[in-house]
This record gives sequence, C-alpha cells and structure tokens, in this order.
Amino acid sequence: MLSSCDGVKMYILSSIVWHSFIATLIINFIKNEKHAWYFSIASSFLSVFLACVAYSMYDETAGGLQFVESVDWISFLNAKYFLAVDGISIALILLTSLTTMIICLISRSLIKTNYKQYISVFLMMQTMINGVFCAQDTLLFFLFWEGSLIPMYLCIGIWGSQQRSLAARKFFIYTFLGSTLLLISVLFLGLKAGSFSFSELIALNLDLKTQCFLFIAFLLAFAIKVPMFPVHTWLPDAHTEAPTGGSVLLAALLLKVGGYGFVRFSLPITPDASAFFAMPMIILSLIAIVYVGLIALVQQDMKRLIAYSSVAHMGFVTLGMFGIYLIPGQLSPLAFNGAMIQMISHAFASGAMFLAFGMIYERLHTRQISELGGIASKVPYLSAFFLIFCMANIGVPGTSGFVGELLVIASFLKTNLWISFAAGLTLIISASYTLWMYRNVFMGPVAIEGDVKDVNIFESTVLAVLVACIFLFGVYPKPMGDLLDRSGQQVISQALKFKVGEKA
Repeated sequence: MLSSCDGVKMYILSSIVWHSFIATLIINFIKNEKHAWYFSIASSFLSVFLACVAYSMYDETAGGLQFVESVDWISFLNAKYFLAVDGISIALILLTSLTTMIICLISRSLIKTNYKQYISVFLMMQTMINGVFCAQDTLLFFLFWEGSLIPMYLCIGIWGSQQRSLAARKFFIYTFLGSTLLLISVLFLGLKAGSFSFSELIALNLDLKTQCFLFIAFLLAFAIKVPMFPVHTWLPDAHTEAPTGGSVLLAALLLKVGGYGFVRFSLPITPDASAFFAMPMIILSLIAIVYVGLIALVQQDMKRLIAYSSVAHMGFVTLGMFGIYLIPGQLSPLAFNGAMIQMISHAFASGAMFLAFGMIYERLHTRQISELGGIASKVPYLSAFFLIFCMANIGVPGTSGFVGELLVIASFLKTNLWISFAAGLTLIISASYTLWMYRNVFMGPVAIEGDVKDVNIFESTVLAVLVACIFLFGVYPKPMGDLLDRSGQQVISQALKFKVGEKA
C-alpha cells in the first residue's frame, strides 16, 4: 500500500503540468474579468506551491530521475506518457511557476482588453513549458515543444504593438522551421531505437556522420530558441512588438527551452558531434556576447536595447555548455553549472527589466530613449527598482547576474585565456549600454511634461519579489548550485562518453 508521500510523488508532475491547462479551460467560463484575474492568481499560486512541494521532496544527493510517471501512449511506436525530473528540471519548473505568478499578478494593470483570453495564453504556455521540462519521451517532448509555439504567436499577434503581425509571423516561421528539423530527428532516432525514451536514445551507438547530421538538426531547432547568432534576428522584433507579459515570458522562459534542448538532446545523444562542433559553438557564443552587445550600444529603442542585451547574455549559456569539451575534466562542472545558473539568473535580470519597462511604457507611451529623460524625478521608486535590475544585467557582484558569468569565464582561464578575455568584454560592453540607457532615460533634463504616477504598493511588491530573487541568488547561490550539481555531473558524463572511440 502506498504512503501519502509516495502518492504525492506519483502524481506531482502531472499535477504541475496539467493544472494550468484545466485553469485555462475554466477561466474562459468566468464572465467577470476581475474574478477571472483572481482565479488566474489562485492558479499561479497553486503552481508555485506544487513546484515547491516537488523541490522539497526531491533528493539532491541521489540525483537521477525522480517522480517517475510512465504510461503506454502510442503502443505501435512504443511511445509513452513518460514524465520525470532531475535537478535541472526542478530548477526550471520553479522558475516557470514564479514567472507565471508574476505575469498573472501584474497583468490586470497592463492589459485592458480581452483579458480572459490574454491570461489564458500564459496559463496554456505554462502547461507547455512545464511539459517540456518534465517529458522523458522525445515524442512527448516534441508535442509540448511545438505546443508552446501557438500561445506565443497569439500573444504577439493579438496584444502586440503596431508591427505585431510582422513580428508574430517572423517568430512563427523561424521556430516552425527549427521544429520541423527536430521532429525529423526525433522520428529517426525513435524508429532506430524502437523507443522514444531519452535513455534509449542516449544508449544508441551512432557513427560520427549520423551524429553530425543530427547535431545540425538539433542545433537549428535549439539555436533559434536560445537564440544564438546568427539566427537571433527574430527575437528583437518579437520583444519589441510583444506586450509586456509576452516579453517577460520570452526572456525568462522561452529562451531557456532552447538551452534545455541542448542539455537533453545534443550533449548526451550526439556527444562526438558536440565535441566536433564545440569550437564553432564557442565562437558563435562569443560573437553573441561581443558583437550583439555592440549592436545594443547603438539602439535608440529602449525595449530593443534590452532585447539585444538578452541575446548577448544568453551567449554565456552555450559558451559554458560546449566549453566542457575544451577544458580539463575537473573544471567541466564549473563551466556547465555556470551555464545553468546563467540560464536562471538571466530570467530575473532580463525579465525584470522588461517588466519595469512595461510599467514605464504604460505611463509614457514611448519606447524611444530620445523622448525620455529625467523621469527619476517623476517616478523615483520605479527608477530605483530599474537601477537594481540594471546592476543585475551588468553582473555587479552580489547580484544574480554575476555568479553564472563568473563561473563560465573562470572555467576557461587555465586552458584558453583568450576565450575568457573575449567573454569578459561583456563586463565593459553591457555596462556601457546599460548605464548609457539609464542615464539618458532616468537622469538629466526632464523631457516629459505633466505628472506621471509612480509605482503603487501592488506593483512595488511584485518588483520587490524580483529584487529579492536577484540578491538572494547573487549573495547565496549555494541552494541553486546544490540542486544543479548532481544532475549537471550526469549530463557531463554522458556528453564526454564518446561513442566512436577517440574525441572527434
């Protein structure tokens, strides 16, 4: 007979994935939009509670897959409804739940029309993203992966700015192309292995040529989502035109799905090809960090500047992941864990900047830096919050943005000083465009006439939650590191277990 704890463990992941889908269905039957808002908040708090329950029951010392749920799904393909998590998945589920809660809390003050449909998009997106992080069957993974495309397309296309249709189409075309290649790869591997389980695909003995073809297919799918240079051009358009909640979700969650794909597919399934392409991947990551950062320097649209900054900082994620092939074994966990921590800390810094900018835009209705100026005298509390988010974006010690980047840069010091030097340029470049933006928008002569409302108590509370996360993970990153460490070591061992002999 199962204990109550065992019963919770058996169904906790399905509860995390599907409760927001059920909330999406219910919310559209609620006639009063204010009641719908209350319901969405309740649903998001339940999501955080379930994620915290899963975290509290997860055994960090044991590592491996936990909370396993496996049911036959498509019998003739041997595909299963197979959910399980490791430490990396748990961390990202916590991030997803917290981000969705923040979007639900603040959404009512930012969206005035079609609110029920708007919040339904984000609850549906939560289902899909949590499904991606929980799925251990690659066909199931693909369905959740592809399912996240539609809500985001609707979010940009319906509630976006003037060029929303163009940005939504560009987002759809880029991501659908990558998804098509991912589907072909998943079907090829599943039919070859006779199973779509990740563990079965990792065990396949693939030759280098096959791995290279698969790696390129995976690369296009996941690089578009991260996004990596040169397939990053859809993101600034999507960020610029998306509503505030959409920009927060893009920065905090959707980009992380791409990085997570590299962890689950590229590194363990095609380790030889990953080693073969490690240096090109590192070069592309450095281009994103340096070149895209320089592009941010010349932006006059405040939201577009933040979007390019987001691309630049995500370069550290792929740099740390593929850096494990170029650095000594004892430093591999340093690089990989740095990449994982950067994925999570980037969500707080970049997501918070988009949220704070959304509050500015709702008050002043302009994105142009030249049309703003001196607003700190009108909105001092919002300006103070934004300054903290800028510090996290720069990577000031004591903020969450510092930890991941430091680990990645430090991991290359003994083996390739030039890579550390190039990556370290972000400390100068990001400080240049971030502080330039803050000076021109918040300081100097006042460019806006009339009174402007500062953030109220409710908005301040939401922003304070993000500030707390930024300082908590900046000052005391140990709990996050402990959660990621054992799972990270397992991914590294799979990535360095070459299938065709010597390192390519």
